[in-house]
Amino acid sequence: MKKNMGTVDKSIRILVAAIIAILLFTKVIEGILAIILLIVAVMFIVTSFISVCPMYPVLGINTRKKE
Repeated sequence: MKKNMGTVDKSIRILVAAIIAILLFTKVIEGILAIILLIVAVMFIVTSFISVCPMYPVLGINTRKKE
């Protein structure tokens, strides 16, 4: 897969995932919402580390700088 995520995009995703994790561990969010947000957080972390978002090509987005 071709990388399509920039540094700022990856940083924002990691920050959002960290906030979700904090809210989960402090039990601010619980139940079904917690499970859904946990899945979203895991997807954000994985896509940040591999620098590929599968939805970006579908939407025509590329946040990575041209080399």
